Amino acid sequence: MDFPILSAITFVPLVGALIILVFKKGQEELIGRLSIAFAVVPVLLAILLWVNYDQDLGGIQFQEDYEWIPVLNSRYTMGIDGLSLPMVMLTSVLSLLAGLYSNFTIKERVKEYFISLLLLEMGMMGVFLSLDFVLFYVFWEIGLVPMLLLIALWGGPRREYAAIKFFLFTLAGSVLMLLAIIAVYLKTDTFNIIEAAAAQPWADNIGAASLAFFGFFIAFAIKLPSFPIHTWLPDAHTEAPVCGSVLLAGVLLKLGAYGLVRMPLSMFPQVFGRFVVDIPILPILAVISIVYGAMVCMAQWDLKRLIAYSSVSHMGYVLLGLCAGAAGIYLGGDYLESANLGLNGAAMQMFTHGVTTGGLFFLVGMIYDRAHTRELRDFGGLGVQIPYYYGMMLVTCLASLGLPGLIGFWSELFVFRGAFGTIPLYAIIGGLGIVFTAGYILWKIVQHMFLGQPKERWASLPDMTSWEKATLWPLVVTMVIFGIYPMPILAPINGFMHSLVENLAQILH
Repeated sequence: MDFPILSAITFVPLVGALIILVFKKGQEELIGRLSIAFAVVPVLLAILLWVNYDQDLGGIQFQEDYEWIPVLNSRYTMGIDGLSLPMVMLTSVLSLLAGLYSNFTIKERVKEYFISLLLLEMGMMGVFLSLDFVLFYVFWEIGLVPMLLLIALWGGPRREYAAIKFFLFTLAGSVLMLLAIIAVYLKTDTFNIIEAAAAQPWADNIGAASLAFFGFFIAFAIKLPSFPIHTWLPDAHTEAPVCGSVLLAGVLLKLGAYGLVRMPLSMFPQVFGRFVVDIPILPILAVISIVYGAMVCMAQWDLKRLIAYSSVSHMGYVLLGLCAGAAGIYLGGDYLESANLGLNGAAMQMFTHGVTTGGLFFLVGMIYDRAHTRELRDFGGLGVQIPYYYGMMLVTCLASLGLPGLIGFWSELFVFRGAFGTIPLYAIIGGLGIVFTAGYILWKIVQHMFLGQPKERWASLPDMTSWEKATLWPLVVTMVIFGIYPMPILAPINGFMHSLVENLAQILH
């Protein structure tokens, strides 16, 4: 394909933001419609990418490579593979749905809001498509500023505190990542991410490799987020506007998981495996995130804060799957099959969590707009008053729970199958998270919100509007279709992970 489709899908939102910039006050309706139009284009381009992606060929496709900063030996290099393809699709769809929802809910500083939303989409797309360290880092930082503005300007009562905390945590991680990038460049003499991974820097020096590894790992673990550096997330989610929470949980957290695969695992497989098998720091953090996050959800009565902590638990499954993959590669032999399955589950969880948690945050916003409360104890019997909303929430909750037949089941199945084959003790402990997840979803959400005697104060509560249904239906359909047949998502992921496991195993053994 001669057309630079990756640059187009990245920078079309920027073009939209620049055009919106010239609009004057009083044109809010036109600004909202225009932002939706510019969010539709990346979805169409993502579909085109998906249709034309060659599963059999694998590897980096649609690559764009241009001279950029010769004095720094940095090039404008973009490409897509089986790991980034689902993330690009997820980003484009959630950004479009966020724009649609915001078009009906944002009434103040409309121009600034939609500019921030479009710039955030550009930053997230750029991270998933960049194959140059400098380019990756630029897009990583670009995504930080719009999210900071979304929280600080359109957030809740404690928005300034939450925004500053989000900024400081993420900036600290960015500094560590930058130091690791510079170290890798000095060792390999390249900013190309694929070439640096192939060079396996400090393969003969475990100390230096460990320092660079943890520079990357901590930066991405903050964004993931992993225990104990997760504390920024509940505050950011609680105070962020609805679509800020949707994109934060649905996409921004996945940047951390994506980075863990693309850099620490690919460049330092021996170090990753060592800190899973010999010094099991990383699987301990994974299972603490899973179990602790789910247990804290059991103690929450604020619906939005509950779902925020559920992200800590569910992203713990991603780290557990990565640990299973790293352990299998490190041990080699018969463990490689389990490594592949664990990594498939981790990447699949990145996609499924984005779909389910994005839907949950939309649903939280919808009920808050009606009831002006998120306190679960204030509700009860809503299944009778707003049955359509109840049905949407039930499907989304059960998909998040991992019910067979819905999208969340497959990612958890692959993660635990891989973990049982490589790190069985941590798989058993992590399994407790499934029990607690069932507890907080069925007891806290379903029972307290929808079951029991209807309360008089909610007698006139309106059910979902047509535009709210239009926002939720694409996500619900995705949960059901890919819950029954996950191969369209799993096939490109498996092709990438199978190749990665084979290559890293050959290097180590």
